[in-house]
Amino acid sequence: MEFISPTVVIILGCVALLLFLQWKNLRGPPCIGGWIPWIGAGFEFGKTPLEFIEKARIKYGPIFTIIAVGTRMTFVTEEEGINVFLKSKEVNFELAVQNPVYRTASIPKNIFLKLHEKLYVMVKGKMGTFNLYRFTGQLTEELHEQLENLGPHGTMDLNNLVRHLLYPVTVNVLFKKGLFPTNERKIREFHQHFQAYDEGFEYGSQLPECLLRNWSKSKKWLLALFEKNIPDIKTCKSAKDNSPTVMQALLDLLEMETNEEKSPNYGLLLLWASLSNAVPVAFWTFAFVLSHPNIHRTIMEGISSVFGTAGKDKIKVSEDDLKKLPLIKWCILETIRLRAPGVITRKVLKPVKILNYTVPSGDLLMLSPFWLHRNPKYFPEPDLFKPERWKKANLEKHAFLDCFMAFGSGKYQCPGRWLALLEIQIFIILILYYYDCSLLDPLPRQSSLHLVGVQQPEGQCRIQFKQRK
Repeated sequence: MEFISPTVVIILGCVALLLFLQWKNLRGPPCIGGWIPWIGAGFEFGKTPLEFIEKARIKYGPIFTIIAVGTRMTFVTEEEGINVFLKSKEVNFELAVQNPVYRTASIPKNIFLKLHEKLYVMVKGKMGTFNLYRFTGQLTEELHEQLENLGPHGTMDLNNLVRHLLYPVTVNVLFKKGLFPTNERKIREFHQHFQAYDEGFEYGSQLPECLLRNWSKSKKWLLALFEKNIPDIKTCKSAKDNSPTVMQALLDLLEMETNEEKSPNYGLLLLWASLSNAVPVAFWTFAFVLSHPNIHRTIMEGISSVFGTAGKDKIKVSEDDLKKLPLIKWCILETIRLRAPGVITRKVLKPVKILNYTVPSGDLLMLSPFWLHRNPKYFPEPDLFKPERWKKANLEKHAFLDCFMAFGSGKYQCPGRWLALLEIQIFIILILYYYDCSLLDPLPRQSSLHLVGVQQPEGQCRIQFKQRK
């Protein structure tokens, strides 16, 4: 009988141990798939994605992978995974969003990757905290114009009211004064097509355009709008200081950096980015304020103390005025906390270790601000609207509360966040100064159908408004 030498036994043992350790190291997170190839868990996940994510966290723990429509999405919900998402050099934002950008705005991947950082730096600079003073007067004037068209009294859906006021303000300030139509038919057409594009944006970012006929029609209408108006946008300058608008600065950069004519496509992307979240945040903030009588009363007292008797005069809003009304900003930030985006994402470039799992390259690493903001470890009484929690944030130094991720984090935070906050603050001040407002319906539930952007209301919420005298 032949015996295996001790040396061979030791070598085989070392190989087995090495293979075991390698298997353990490559062990992926719990995976939720399905019995249909490629579709995976797509049907179940697509019904109510926000609820699906939370149920998966409860069942599988702080890290898990969902396979849906050919995509592997690995979700992280606790500190170690969040730190990898925010700080690891092995995950990338641009590569995670290049496909959605191509599908929704028809910007080729090579152009997007070439220009993204330069455009981001430019937009961040134009809309940053040091330049906000340039927008305060413009936003106030534009909102005054829209409020004058609102009439002395009325009843309408609050979401439509906010769109009626903020669509033209945002377009005229960021693109070109007078770009937003004034003809009633053209206004309705703009509302119809932008809302269709916005509501279908998430599906458009994932599915072939040929499957989304109405969404595709609205996308083409908006691209044609910019195609027609780009020459005028390029030549028009501010009447006050001759400074370019954000869109004009974007066009100048595009002209310098690329020969390909993608100006309308970037115009569409800027339009969506500037309206898709600011409008629902303004809706929810106003609805929350009107639904909390004590908060509403305190805000009105503050407005009267800064501007005098409400409704008496035409007022100008300055940065100093805003500093005297911190509760309004707290309300906006608390609203964003409660209605935060369902997910933000990064592409995994090389395998990353999280807890005892290895997330493979190619996965989309996902973080849910919506559910992170509902973790009582970070936000006590997370489901309550408590603007006073924002007293602890160092907003003077432009710092939010820890674990507040609605604007993303790291290198590519939302570049327009400070301008959006400013616009909504001025909107709240002016409408409450000039109008006595009350809700006719209970605060609506939020929709759980979408992961991209701020959560939308489910059902109508009517507002009654009457001009103060």
